[in-house]
Amino acid sequence: MAREERRGPRLDQPLERSRSLRPSVDSETAGRLSERVARFLGSWRFLGYMTFAIVAWLLWNIFASKDAQLDPFPFLFLTLALSLQASYAAPLILLAQNRQADRDRVQFQEDRDQTERLLADADYLTREVAALRMAIGELATRDYLRGEIKSLLEELGELAHNDDKDSPASN
Repeated sequence: MAREERRGPRLDQPLERSRSLRPSVDSETAGRLSERVARFLGSWRFLGYMTFAIVAWLLWNIFASKDAQLDPFPFLFLTLALSLQASYAAPLILLAQNRQADRDRVQFQEDRDQTERLLADADYLTREVAALRMAIGELATRDYLRGEIKSLLEELGELAHNDDKDSPASN
């Protein structure tokens, strides 16, 4: 009897990966890059660069001769460039905000866990202190012992005084 050959992938060997035409992107690297870009877009340095570039663009295209102007009065190319910059900046800022929200969520959960541990510890210590107070309540204190010794000494003194009265040597 011929042994039937198995169909399908073998489980004792790893699958061969097919080559894909799609580029592989590491989401962590892309996220870090988006955060760096968003951080730069939100900085005073970027606002200064952007202001300088726009003012220089406007001054050049207003005061230069007609032949040297790159973008005459309606400044359509400047508007297009600013719109393109905004269309890329908005998603990058949203990516950075999403990553920050994820980090905040993890930090919040860690804080919650730590708070729960602290509450459990405080509850445990409260019970321990209550048990110690109950145990101490059953112990004799120093003042109590002094009072008892003082009363015993007084009783002994009275007994000794009574014995002196009752003894035949005192008669």
